Amino acid sequence: MNTTEIKPDIYWVGGIDWDIRNFHGYLTQRGTTYNAYLILDEKVVLVDTVKHYLFDEMLARIKEIIDPSKIDFVLSNHVEMDHSGSIPKILEFAKNAKVITSTKGEKGLSRHFKKDWDFHVVKSGDTLNIGKRTLHFVHTPMVHWPDSMVTYIPEDKLLLPNDGFGQHIATSERFDDEIGWEILREEAGKYYANIVLPFGDQVKKAIEALSGLKIDMIAPSHGIIWRSFIPKILEEYTKWANHKTDNKALIVYDSMWGSTEKMAYKLMEGLIEEKIHTTVRCLKTNHISDVMTDVLTSKMILIGSPTLNNGVLPSVGGFLTYIKGLRPRNRKGFSFGSYGWSGQAVGEIEKVMKELKWELPIEGKKIDYIPDDDELMKVKELGSELGKRMET
Repeated sequence: MNTTEIKPDIYWVGGIDWDIRNFHGYLTQRGTTYNAYLILDEKVVLVDTVKHYLFDEMLARIKEIIDPSKIDFVLSNHVEMDHSGSIPKILEFAKNAKVITSTKGEKGLSRHFKKDWDFHVVKSGDTLNIGKRTLHFVHTPMVHWPDSMVTYIPEDKLLLPNDGFGQHIATSERFDDEIGWEILREEAGKYYANIVLPFGDQVKKAIEALSGLKIDMIAPSHGIIWRSFIPKILEEYTKWANHKTDNKALIVYDSMWGSTEKMAYKLMEGLIEEKIHTTVRCLKTNHISDVMTDVLTSKMILIGSPTLNNGVLPSVGGFLTYIKGLRPRNRKGFSFGSYGWSGQAVGEIEKVMKELKWELPIEGKKIDYIPDDDELMKVKELGSELGKRMET
């Protein structure tokens, strides 16, 4: 079953989910992995498990290495079911194993599974000696659940951060340098933008708590294992956690009869004339989880919609709800759109931007019915003006 020894006597025994394309509303075009790690020492530890339907795959990998009844501890760094879903099944084989988790992890696992397991609850800063190794536990609440924690093994300079530093990508390769930085940076960014983005302050605290540790490998619970690009991914996480962006603009829109679309492309022309790197995403053809990957690095976000029933188009409304929940900060915003006889869409978009505390350098623009050439030229000029105000 292709187990991988990532450190001496530490094995990857997870599952590869080649066909998943929707991870609770997040498009996973490259699939994903659920990573579990088996540590062989005087005590045998299984770190996290896999989604329930990949249990047999994980079990087969474990059986290639040891009899699963010899597992002494099942370590749950995070309660979410893609990582804890196979704990009940593995405990049927490892009948004497204790379940290591955080205080809130015990509560969450008990609520999920309604089982009277033998819990070993650890606080942040606690350690557990398992022989040649000592497991160090650091709570990282709200990165991205209240129960989240990371496990550090100083003897191996190995960090096991669960969802931290993860990516949704299915691959038979296990390490970053076997895939390449560009793909991994894209997938790690998408993962951060759609899952971790609201918790930037907590991420900063977690990075600070881990900053004094000697780490030469980071083994998350989704995607590949970091060993060659650790400085790069730490730099990116620090940037994302501080809501730092590039000097880029993103235009997100949907259009009913094409008028708002015409405005979107004229705004693009004006921005490009000012040498601003600009991306245009129509919500008819781009999923909101992919658009959020662009939001992560864009300083200026322009959102457009025609007015429908005194509000925005449903696609734009869904995107506004999504972005409100993910709470990107330190952005500049601009709203635009066409209308027939009421024109509330632009104001509805601006309302969300103000809730996010974005700067609005120019008042939103709305045009009734179909914009003529003169009106479109003025929209282009607005794009140019927005480009000039990118740095201010």
